[in-house]
Amino acid sequence: MHMSNTFRTGLLAALGAYVMWGLLPLYFRAMRGVPPLEMVGWRVLFTLPVCLAIIHRRKLWQELLGATRDRRILGLLALSALLIGGNWLLFVIAIDSGHVLATSLGYYINPLINVLLGTAFLGERLNRVQWTAVGIAGIGIAMLLAGALDTLALALTLAMSFALYGFVRKQAPVGAVPGLTIETAILTLPAVAIVGLAAQSAAGASLGSSGQITALLTASGLVTAVPLLLFTVAARSLPLSTLGFVQFIAPTISFILGLTVFGERLDPSRLVCFILIWTAIAIYTWDMTQRARRAKTAA
Repeated sequence: MHMSNTFRTGLLAALGAYVMWGLLPLYFRAMRGVPPLEMVGWRVLFTLPVCLAIIHRRKLWQELLGATRDRRILGLLALSALLIGGNWLLFVIAIDSGHVLATSLGYYINPLINVLLGTAFLGERLNRVQWTAVGIAGIGIAMLLAGALDTLALALTLAMSFALYGFVRKQAPVGAVPGLTIETAILTLPAVAIVGLAAQSAAGASLGSSGQITALLTASGLVTAVPLLLFTVAARSLPLSTLGFVQFIAPTISFILGLTVFGERLDPSRLVCFILIWTAIAIYTWDMTQRARRAKTAA
């Protein structure tokens, strides 16, 4: 009974996190008038106090201070801060320019890039099924060379920046919330400079320009921190195979939004690419589930 409750809690937390991440294009679309760089600046500034409040609530000060005293961890978090800051900026630019399908594709590709990074740098070995999945995804990505280079460039840059972010964060032994707190603290100075420059521009600062924009910018800290908190609950409560399957909810929601709300056209090269990526993901997820089942039986 206890296990089923833990699983249910983890599954609800995972669904909450990935649904929120999937709906992000709508959130950023509502702030269409805000320049992407300024939007990311405000996001950093409003995320830091939310993180500090969570640190205080969950009594994580010791872990946070311990990480700040370790030069290696600080160096890794400085690098991960640059990667996640760049990823946020690219994501907002993609939404702002109407490339929601490219963001969806990027986050579909991301787990497969994680697998390749593990092979290249962590000495992990791919089995035949995993290589098949990666190969099919590679053919799908190559299809975009035929007529959707803008989608290809955005999707690959988003996927690579997020995969590298995850890879760097894995090397830093610090929890999700303390890690994000240090990352946003590192990005605070550039964020203040960005917001300050925006205030001095002809258009002026976006914060205070209208009630809706001000409310949405202020809420960006919660929008950043809450799904991450839910994800940490899910990661502790769910088997990796379940979490690996649920993660595809976010790009699927974004894919549907791209076709419906944003009215993007799915031309033949993009359609074939998505079909091949979905096939690769199905193979990858099936293999992950089979391995988890075998490990459970062996245990």
